[in-house]
Amino acid sequence: MDNFLDTAKSWMTDFFDPAVKKEIQHLIDTDTDELKDRFYKQMEFGTGGMRGVMGFGTNRINKYTLGKSTQGLSNYLNKVYVGEKIKVVIAFDCRHNSDTLARTVAEVFSANGIKVFLFSELRTTPALSFAVRYLNCHAGIVLTASHNPPEYNGYKVYWTDGGQIVPPQDEKIIAEINALPFEDIKFKADESLIEIIDKEVDEAFIEASVANGNFNAEGKDDFKIVFTSLHGTSITAIPEVLKRSGYENVTVIAEQAEPDGNFPTVKSPNPEESEALSMAVKKAEEIGADMVVGTDPDSDRLGIAVRNLDGKMEIVNGNQAMVLMTKFLLEKRKQKGFNGNEFIATTIVSTPMMESMAKAYGVGFKTALTGFKWIGKMIKDFPESDFIGGGEESFGYMVGDFVRDKDAVTSTLLACEIASQAKANGSSFYKDLIDCYVDYGFYKEHLVSITKKGISGAEEIKQMLKDFKENPVVSVAGSKVKWIEDYNTATAKNVLTGEEKEIDIPKSNVLIYETEDGTRIAARPSGTEPKVKFYISTNTNLDTAADYKKVNAALDTKVQSILSELNLG
Repeated sequence: MDNFLDTAKSWMTDFFDPAVKKEIQHLIDTDTDELKDRFYKQMEFGTGGMRGVMGFGTNRINKYTLGKSTQGLSNYLNKVYVGEKIKVVIAFDCRHNSDTLARTVAEVFSANGIKVFLFSELRTTPALSFAVRYLNCHAGIVLTASHNPPEYNGYKVYWTDGGQIVPPQDEKIIAEINALPFEDIKFKADESLIEIIDKEVDEAFIEASVANGNFNAEGKDDFKIVFTSLHGTSITAIPEVLKRSGYENVTVIAEQAEPDGNFPTVKSPNPEESEALSMAVKKAEEIGADMVVGTDPDSDRLGIAVRNLDGKMEIVNGNQAMVLMTKFLLEKRKQKGFNGNEFIATTIVSTPMMESMAKAYGVGFKTALTGFKWIGKMIKDFPESDFIGGGEESFGYMVGDFVRDKDAVTSTLLACEIASQAKANGSSFYKDLIDCYVDYGFYKEHLVSITKKGISGAEEIKQMLKDFKENPVVSVAGSKVKWIEDYNTATAKNVLTGEEKEIDIPKSNVLIYETEDGTRIAARPSGTEPKVKFYISTNTNLDTAADYKKVNAALDTKVQSILSELNLG
């Protein structure tokens, strides 16, 4: 008998609800493939916690898999904080079942003697990160699957610093979870330990967002914004933050303002994809707006569109937004005077332009694995250092350290401040970006994302990455590969000289080739979706802003040639 069938039958005991047992028996009788996909493995923690398709089974998000995770976390908290009054805070997004699953999680915590602060309605992920420290909690949970399709949900765990769990806590918590039988979950709530929260924490978060993102930019009266929450949580915060910062000309896309887990007006509620912002961009063209901002369902990522040199709305990518936001923050800090302990941060698959900029300003630069938990960890690991800002290519940014995760609320305000001030100075967001290319080098990035679902898909992804490693790229667009960085072994090798060096970053399934001309090709599996991702970065000098279009076209051609060479086109 196959293991998955044994696992499925273990869910047929009286501990599980009658509806669960009925559905599993139906699958045993009629659909072996579906049964296998639901029970062939346990739901795992990835770069963003636990995320997956909702439904009954060990490889699904449901009250039992989340209950087990919460029970394991409760056990760990009770072991670590003996004798303390342990507190956790829980938020949830717009997805189907997020509210009921959040309630289940709260009940399990309370059944384990843990005080719970539960948001009354949906809230943003950055608000949850903020609330952990504001309420002096030991941990925080947000029920979200970020920008995944409607059938997904998830569970992200935050620690006392407001950042996502990282080593060594994550391994210890996972060990507690894995050691538990489902029957050990305590579902019987202690209602006296569950406190509903809303206005007080909301007000504190909005005030902090304004304090960190508002730089009193000029020209706000003359600056038009189109904003869309893409049916998600940011509607609870961003309009108010913009209003308090002096932006009156804000058009909210009404059809996308209502929270809705079906995300009915978009193919995907992911601001990384241009289609998600199409309704807002169309409105911006109609009313002559200066900027479009759209956020994903839990409001940690933002997509931005601004007017290009031809006056048309153009979506800027995550690397471009990150560079300009960081430049603005660095310039503001420089005006106040550097103390010598400042740093900016990004991830290993994001633009190398961030490091060029750090060198130019004489500030520290730190790089991390993909996932904002690693940037949050830097702040905790280097308490004597001053984090200015940082981001990653996947449309996430964090302004200062008052929130310890990517934060589309404050970042939206910061983007508007940059664009409003630029317009008042006779420039624009887009022109300011081109000026950065002149100052720090013209870096052009491109992402290829390949989806492979199910058990066979996971094997295909594994094989693709194995092939990429075992058949090394020798040259890219006529430039010899110089360095191969293998994060699985934490080693970097100069293939031209034989020199080897250690990579001082936790091991991860990432491989990066770097050529003599600075072109970088990175490959990694997604930690939260059934995808394999290839990141391409190439660069050249831009002598003057007037040469932008010509040089941009040349870099576009180079990127296309790289895609063709690597069979990724």
